[in-house]
Amino acid sequence: MWGLVRLLLAWLGGWGCMGRLAAPAQAWAGSRGGPGPTLLRTRRSWVWNQFFVIEEYAGPEPVLIGKSLDREEKAQYVLLAQAVDRASNRPLEPPSEFIIKVQDINDNPPIFPLGPYHATVPEMSNVGTSVIQVTAHDADDPSYGNSAKLVYTVLDGLPFFSVDPQTGVVRTAIPNMDRETQEEFLVVIQAKDMGGHMGGLSGSTTVTVTLSDVNDNPPKFPQSLYQFSVVETAGPGTLVGRLRAQDPDLGDNALMAYSILDGEGSEAFSISTDSQGRDGLLTVRKPLDFETRHSYSFRVEATNTLIDPAYLRRGPFKDVASVRVAVQDAPEPPAFTQAAYHLAVPENKAPGTLVGQVSATDLDSPASPIRYSILPHSDPELCFSIEPEDGTIHTAVPLDREAHVWHNITVLATELDSSAQASRVQVAIQTLDENDNAPQLAEPYDTFVCDSAPPGQLIQVIRALDRDEVGNSSRVSLQGPLGPDANFTVRDNRDGSASLLLPSRPAPPRQAPYLVPVELWDWGQPALSSTATVTVSVCRCRPDGSVASCRPEAQLSPTGLSTGALLAIVTCVGTLLALVVLFVALRRQKQEALMVLEEEDVRENIITYDDEGGGEEDTEAFDISALQNPDGAAPPAPGPAARRDVLPRARAPRQPRPPGPADVAQLLALRLREADDDPSMPPYDSVQVYGYEGRGSSCGSLSSLGSGSEAGGAPGPAEPLDDWGPLFRTLAELYGAKEPPGP
Repeated sequence: MWGLVRLLLAWLGGWGCMGRLAAPAQAWAGSRGGPGPTLLRTRRSWVWNQFFVIEEYAGPEPVLIGKSLDREEKAQYVLLAQAVDRASNRPLEPPSEFIIKVQDINDNPPIFPLGPYHATVPEMSNVGTSVIQVTAHDADDPSYGNSAKLVYTVLDGLPFFSVDPQTGVVRTAIPNMDRETQEEFLVVIQAKDMGGHMGGLSGSTTVTVTLSDVNDNPPKFPQSLYQFSVVETAGPGTLVGRLRAQDPDLGDNALMAYSILDGEGSEAFSISTDSQGRDGLLTVRKPLDFETRHSYSFRVEATNTLIDPAYLRRGPFKDVASVRVAVQDAPEPPAFTQAAYHLAVPENKAPGTLVGQVSATDLDSPASPIRYSILPHSDPELCFSIEPEDGTIHTAVPLDREAHVWHNITVLATELDSSAQASRVQVAIQTLDENDNAPQLAEPYDTFVCDSAPPGQLIQVIRALDRDEVGNSSRVSLQGPLGPDANFTVRDNRDGSASLLLPSRPAPPRQAPYLVPVELWDWGQPALSSTATVTVSVCRCRPDGSVASCRPEAQLSPTGLSTGALLAIVTCVGTLLALVVLFVALRRQKQEALMVLEEEDVRENIITYDDEGGGEEDTEAFDISALQNPDGAAPPAPGPAARRDVLPRARAPRQPRPPGPADVAQLLALRLREADDDPSMPPYDSVQVYGYEGRGSSCGSLSSLGSGSEAGGAPGPAEPLDDWGPLFRTLAELYGAKEPPGP
């Protein structure tokens, strides 16, 4: 058993543990061999002493420790020991627990678990402004010595930043750090244990500090004068140019607004900021005119839109630059003196009446002539004309105000030097009214009156209508028949209407209605009048006032028509039947007469032929000899006379030409007799063209149409060509020798 205890102690010693076994309190009471007093023995127990083992011991004396211990991995060990009988392996006592603590040494440097760091601080911050807090961790035991006591220092980043040695808070160390000068800083922070003393371990990290922007820089134009040019035809809104004031700030701190300071520039131009808020866009505000003004000079101001009051001392946050805009000349169309014209002319004036005048000027060259014209689509009825040189407008036809009160035409002005330069203007011409329409009744009036109506009974209110403006309906007077024998009375109401009344003596009833004449006249200059008729029927009425009958002697038929109406219808039908019979008889008689005439003379009928001629190759369709010299015509062939009612198969013989010199009158008479006697000739007069030139000249005919007939012995010219002299020698040689004398 003691060997086992020693073995356990050796094992514990191997772990660097020490312990002792407590001695017994009393000896045995007696010996084993015989009786004697009994000795009582107190049980032994373990007394464990707490002891320490240096970790990573490297002294001169070897120590059996089994393995190296690391406090950062395990700070203490809890062991369980028990004594057992080696022979029987039975426990001699309950297990006992003891603790082994590992003593710490400074073997771990500080580390920054969250590094590297990034921080932002506004530029121009005051000294001591907190930037960020860094924290290092040391794995050594903070409760034992100074192994885990850390101190922070700045290795790189001075003199711009500092760090609190105890807390690790990084702060600004100098004032007015300017982002525009240096935007980013790299700061190195060191943490050292052992309170920062020599021999302590250290660790470091980096902090990247970025200066955020503030509006601490005013805008500044890079140049004091800007020059632009724009053509005079540029319309409102046309971009002239861009201006940019430089501001080194960023984002909203660099946004700017532009404005024109001088009045003359703000009238012709406007400036606005682009969508990025950096550039000023100079645009045309109103139309420009090179002939009126060649250039504009004004000042433009650029101002920051967001100003931080903390930095007003660095202001003012605006700048001013001068701008000069030159207006360039451009070809312009003629300009009318008015944007639109309003002219007037009375109606019914003769064509050529002066209406008015339009005028336009060439702005580029005022002395250049202008040509005026009216666009056709604006005056489709050609009511007006315009002088091309001076633009005076005249009427082309008499105008009627009642047809058209207004005429809207478009006048075109064109430069004579350049037809492409043209402009238009609207001309409204009003037709002035004249009293040229007599008043009329507003509508046809057909009324009735009961035969039992009392005298003075109102029958109808009739109204007048005057189409003229000068003689409107309210100034029309009406008058009816006058005298004691008048059946009705017309009373003028003096408002363009009149009342038709029964006189004191009522009108006698009759079958035909009364036609009451009404005279109407206006008060124009000159006054015009007309006469109209109002139809009034005298009817028998029922007690309630409704009409019973307006024809007291007319008897109604069962079908609703009176006897007189039926007789009239029958008479009309009989008359129509008689006309039809007469028309048929006349038509038959005419056809019989035509048939008799056709049998007597076929030439009196008009015959239509649908066949076409054979052209030049058809020598049988027309006698070409009619176009030749009558002296060379062939004699007619003998034979019986052809039938006149059918187309002859052979041509009729031609009559011989009378002897002697040919005469045109005799020739025409001869040809006329031939045509009358020839059944193949058309039965109507025809025009024939003759190539014969007549015999009026002593040199005869120069036509070659009859040259072929001379070989057959036909007489030639009256005089030989040789007798004409040397000038006609060549012609005589062409036409042969002198003609032999006749028999």
